Amino acid sequence: MTAGITLSGVGKVYPDGTRAVTALDLQIEPGELMVLVGPSGCGKTTTLRMTAGLEEATEGEIWIGDRLVNALDPRERDVAMVFQNYALYPHMTVFDNIAFPLRAHGLRRDEVRARVQRTATLLGLDGLLERKPRALSGGQRQRVAMGRAIVREPQVFLLDEPLSNLDAKLRTEMRAEIAALQRELRVTTMYVTHDQVEAMTMGTRIAVMRDGMLLQHGAPQVLYDEPDNLLVAAFIGAPVMNLLRGRIERDRNGLTCVLGSGRLPIAPNGSAAELASYAGTDVAVGIRAEHLGEPSAGPSGRPTLQGRVRLVERLGAEQLVQLAVDAAAVTADGGPTESGRTAAITARFDAHAQVTPGELCEVAVATERLHFFDLATRHAIRGRD
Repeated sequence: MTAGITLSGVGKVYPDGTRAVTALDLQIEPGELMVLVGPSGCGKTTTLRMTAGLEEATEGEIWIGDRLVNALDPRERDVAMVFQNYALYPHMTVFDNIAFPLRAHGLRRDEVRARVQRTATLLGLDGLLERKPRALSGGQRQRVAMGRAIVREPQVFLLDEPLSNLDAKLRTEMRAEIAALQRELRVTTMYVTHDQVEAMTMGTRIAVMRDGMLLQHGAPQVLYDEPDNLLVAAFIGAPVMNLLRGRIERDRNGLTCVLGSGRLPIAPNGSAAELASYAGTDVAVGIRAEHLGEPSAGPSGRPTLQGRVRLVERLGAEQLVQLAVDAAAVTADGGPTESGRTAAITARFDAHAQVTPGELCEVAVATERLHFFDLATRHAIRGRD
C-alpha cells in the first residue's frame, strides 16, 4: 500500500559547516507525483537522499506514512530508488537485474518469476529478459532500472534525475511513460530534476528549491501563472519570463508602469490596489513571451513596446522573436544586469509573421497579464485573497 511523505523542518548541515537544506516543510500525498526542481546545488537531491536514508537529516522529522523514519536504515523504509546512472549489474541479465531485490529478500523462486514477468510485461521488456545491459539501448536500460524498483512493490518511489543521460527525443518519450506508469501504479513518488519542462509536464505538484530552501510548491499551472517571487518567476517557463525594471506612476487615468521610454497602463484589477502603495518607486515587472505579440494579432488598442529585433527563432508553429528594448533588465535576485539600459525580451509571434533581425518592431502587451515584484523582498505584488 502506498504511503505519503511528510518532511517537517528538515535540514542538512555537513561536518564542514556547509548547509545543504534549511527548514524544509513539505507534504506529499499518497499516490502523488511530487517533482523537486531547481538549479544544481539547490538541495533537491540531498532532500531525496535524506528521505531514502542515504543521508542523515541533521534537523527535523521525516515521516513515511505513519512511521517516523529518521532512525531507520534504507532497507527498513520501504522505498525504491532509481538513479541517474541506472546502477544495473553488467554481468546479469535483465531478468536477474529486476529479480535481484526480490532474491535479496528471500522470496520463493516461483514468486520471483511471477513478479518479474508481470513487471516486464508492464514495461514492455518481455523479449529482453535474457539480454545483458550492454545489449540494451538507453531507454531500455531506464526501463530495467524502473522495473527493479517496481518489482519490489514499495510504498514510495524516489527518482533522482532518471532521464538526464538520454537524448532529447528519448527524454520526451520516457517522461510520458514514467508519468503514465506512476498514475497506473498510484505509488507515492518523489522525482528530482533540474529540468523545469520535465517538472511541468510530469508533476502532480512541483516544489521549487534554491540554496537549500523551498521557494514555492503547488500545481504546475499555479506556479506558472502565479509565481510567489522573482526566483520562481525566472525559473518556471520556457522561454523564461522577461524581467524588467519599471516605475509605478499615477496619472489621471490611474496607475501606469514606465519601462524606459514605454508607458503601460495598469489594468484596474488583480494587483492594482497593492501597486498603489508603490507609486513613485521602482518594481520588477514580469512579462511572459505569450503576452507579447504582433499588434495586429490581439485586441485592438493594446499598448505597445518598441524594440529592435536581435534574433528570430522559427519553430514551425510559431516564432520566438528577441528584441532589444529601451528598459533596464532585472535578474532573478532583483538586481540590475550588466547590460544597463537595454534589455532583451522575447515575444511569441505567429509562424508567418514577417520579422527581420535589425528592424524596429512594435510588440503589443497584454497588460492584464503583467507580474509585479518588490525589488527589496523579491516577493510578488498582487491582490490579497
